[in-house]
Amino acid sequence: MSSSAVRSDPFRPAKRVAGQKQDVWSIVNEAAGASPVQPIINMGQGFFGYNPPLFVLDAAKQALDRVDCNQYSPTKGRPRLKKALADAYSPFFSRELNPETEITISTGANEGMLSAFMAFIEQGDEVIIFEPFFDQYISNIEMPGGTVKYVPLKPPKNGATETSSAAEWSIDFEQLENAITSKTRMIVLNSPHNPVGKVFSREELQRIGDLCVKNNIIILSDEVYDRLYYVPFTRIATLSPEVSRLTLTVGSAGKNFYATGWRVGWLIGEPHLIKYVAAAHTRICYSSVSPLQEAAAVGFEQADQVGFWEESKNEMKAKMARFNEVWDELGLPYSDPEGGYFVLVNMQKVQLPAEYKFPPHVADRPRDFKLSWFLIMEVGVAAIPPTEFYTSENAYIAEDYLRFAVCKNDDVLETAKERLRSLKKYIK
Repeated sequence: MSSSAVRSDPFRPAKRVAGQKQDVWSIVNEAAGASPVQPIINMGQGFFGYNPPLFVLDAAKQALDRVDCNQYSPTKGRPRLKKALADAYSPFFSRELNPETEITISTGANEGMLSAFMAFIEQGDEVIIFEPFFDQYISNIEMPGGTVKYVPLKPPKNGATETSSAAEWSIDFEQLENAITSKTRMIVLNSPHNPVGKVFSREELQRIGDLCVKNNIIILSDEVYDRLYYVPFTRIATLSPEVSRLTLTVGSAGKNFYATGWRVGWLIGEPHLIKYVAAAHTRICYSSVSPLQEAAAVGFEQADQVGFWEESKNEMKAKMARFNEVWDELGLPYSDPEGGYFVLVNMQKVQLPAEYKFPPHVADRPRDFKLSWFLIMEVGVAAIPPTEFYTSENAYIAEDYLRFAVCKNDDVLETAKERLRSLKKYIK
């Protein structure tokens, strides 16, 4: 046996996972399970309350009967899915996408983004993200040694008193420019945006693109809600050849086809970007789920024929309008979404009872966690506190907001509205 000292703490976790607070998802879901108001109406996590369309479900069932669909797929994805994506997205990009060199499939959009960071980020490199952010961005950037630089979106000036368009969440471009250093390697965009619901305008994207071209910064454009936009939607990669060469566009079959559990995503970009993302993906999980890739391919092949995209967009817009009626009734302002299926509601007017007892892991969090807990326990509706998507320095921006996911059946939305009307007695 070696004479070296025996490790005294063999189970000490790595710094990348040690010291993390309990995450918002487990807090909300555990509270939902313990609520005295059952069944809980869970409008927290953005999972759908209904199945994918029948033509996609049937394709998944048929794929399970095929031998090749139950074995490993090529690491860059099944050829049929890559071709279907190239056919579907080439018109948006105004050029023919090469399915072999400009598209790679990932195990969900999140793993695709991790693969992008693993491909290009090294120790000390900086990545700019906008607050509020999808919480997985942070760990995905830090895993390969990156440092996150934060630029908060400025909220609507009168967001606490009146409903306004999500477009009013704005970028401070001077702050964005100041965040760029010689170490800046990437910037992350999310449009339509979670949780704000903002669709970045062409003008905003052009200014971001110009900064990236000037400073040679790779753009990771998270466009997983790209089929759910209610105002004109621009893909940053389409602005110019100079911006295109810097841009990786992320997509999600789970978001497109109401199947968040399928974990089928992709990245689109020029060959000099995609080949390294695919190489990282190979080392992370090698390949993605074969039968569900095949089903997603059929989904893209048939969606236009059956009018699915327009139907999907109209249905979600109608759900958003249906649900937001309750905030108009209660006089609680919200950010009217331009895309996606989340709505941010400002609850500054809701006065929580002074004597109300919160558990310690909620009591030491910002006010939105207390609002979320109160709604779960007293109202029976679960929503997400968005300060989880901010740094502690900027959490004050969102401490009066809650995020609701409207991708539920209409009867569930109506039950949620009925329960939320009980907030009236707490509104001052």
